[in-house]
Amino acid sequence: MTYFGFLLRFLIPPILALLIAAWLDGRTQRPLPGFDGKRVWLIIGAHVALALVYTTPWDNYLVATGVWYYNPALVTGIVLGYVPIEEYTFFVLETILAGLWWAFLARRIPTPADFKPSRLGRVLSALGLAAVWAFFTFVFFSGHPPMTYLSITLFWALPAIFPQLLFGADILWHHRRLVLAAILPLGLYLSLMDIVALKAATWSISPIQTTGVLFFGILPLEEVLFFFITNVLVGFGMTLMLSDLGAKRLAAWRSKHFRGLP
Repeated sequence: MTYFGFLLRFLIPPILALLIAAWLDGRTQRPLPGFDGKRVWLIIGAHVALALVYTTPWDNYLVATGVWYYNPALVTGIVLGYVPIEEYTFFVLETILAGLWWAFLARRIPTPADFKPSRLGRVLSALGLAAVWAFFTFVFFSGHPPMTYLSITLFWALPAIFPQLLFGADILWHHRRLVLAAILPLGLYLSLMDIVALKAATWSISPIQTTGVLFFGILPLEEVLFFFITNVLVGFGMTLMLSDLGAKRLAAWRSKHFRGLP
C-alpha cells in the first residue's frame, strides 16, 4: 500500500463524512453553544499552519536519524528536506480531521454550566508538565537509543502544551467531556490504522530507537503516543481558541497589556 493510498483509504473518507456533517449542521443552523462557531474554519486553518511549521523540524530529524523510514517503492520520491511529500500531506489531513471531529462533537456535547476558574490549577498543571518535559529532555540528550523516539516526541510536543495549560487548564477541565471525546476516539482510530501501514511496510519504525513496547505485536508505544499527543494539541487548541471563556480571559489579559498570568 502506497503512502498516498493509506491517506486515501483512512483519512480522506472520515474528512469527507465530517465535511458533509458540517454542511448539514450549517443548513439546519445547529448551534455551537459556548463557542464561537463563526471562526471554526479559521482556527482549523491556523492549526494546519502551526502543524506544518512546528512538526517539520522534528519530523525531519526523525527521518534523518533513521527513527522513521519509508519504503521508497511506496512513496512518490518527492522529498522536502528528508521527508516525503506524503508526510507533509499527512500533517495537514490529520489536523483537518481532528478539527472537524472537534467541531462535530462541540455541536452535540452540552456545554457545562458553573465554570470555576482556578489560577492555582493552571499553574500546578503547567509546572507538572514542565517537570515531565525536563525529565524527558534529560533522557533524550543522554543518548540512550531505546528511549530516542519516546523522549524526542515529548521533548518536541510538551512545550506546545505548556502555554495551553497555563492559559486555560481550568477551561479545558470545564469542557473535559468534549476534550476527551475529541482526543480519545481519534487517537485510537489513527493508532489502529497505523497497524495497517506498518503491516504493509508503508513506513517502518526503528526497533533500536524505540522501547520495544508493542501493541498487537507490531504497534510501538511511541506511535500511539504520537497520535494521541497530536490530537491533544489540536483538541486543546480548538477548545481554548474558540470557547467564550477563552475569549473573555484573553480580553481581560489584553486589557492588562499582557502582564502577569492571563
